[in-house]
Amino acid sequence: MCAFCRLLLDLLGLFVELKSTGSLEQYGFARNRIWSIDLDPPPSPSDISHKAFVDLILTHSEEDMKIWPHRYDCRLRVALGPTGDLMLTSRIRNTNTDGKSFTFRFAYQTYFFVTDISEVRVEGLETLDYLDNLKNGERFTEQEDAITFESEVDKVYLSTPTKIAILDHERKRTFELRKDGLPDAEAACVEEPITLKPGEEWKGRQEISAVPSSYCSEQLDPLRLLLRG
Repeated sequence: MCAFCRLLLDLLGLFVELKSTGSLEQYGFARNRIWSIDLDPPPSPSDISHKAFVDLILTHSEEDMKIWPHRYDCRLRVALGPTGDLMLTSRIRNTNTDGKSFTFRFAYQTYFFVTDISEVRVEGLETLDYLDNLKNGERFTEQEDAITFESEVDKVYLSTPTKIAILDHERKRTFELRKDGLPDAEAACVEEPITLKPGEEWKGRQEISAVPSSYCSEQLDPLRLLLRG
């Protein structure tokens, strides 16, 4: 339980973004708000093997209404699986009482600890279009077989697959990312904003696993890793 609590403290304030153009903070305001813990959360589905979870809740405040005039409920479930897998499930509901829809953008702002960035490869983004923020957001198509880091990188990859692998050669470790409802990835935002009518709910999910990897010695096929499961 202590390790789980520490994990939550490391994640709080980093993972959720409610974004819009205009006066809102660049990376969204939800990550800088105080969330509450649901002491009586709905049960986990019976087909989910995760044993430990906590539900965090964020709702609109009067201060938020001044910069983003909409009522909403946001629920984040952080679940830890028996093998150490981490699952983040977010639900956002439009609770406006005036009949108005609202539009927002969402992204998990996830950080990974690696030993040496020059020894890291990202598999699963090849041939995709991306926006290069170092070139004023120009759109390009990825030409490399894998993403490597030899200089500063600030890109948003569009329409990414449901599985991405981050290979840390020096630590012989691979992070597997699986997602649902999140079409884009920031190298590591959603290209098209999400619109909800009153009463409607959006759901997004990201699962992160860390597995031993011997890819440095060519014993691990990254394509097989991406297709696994």
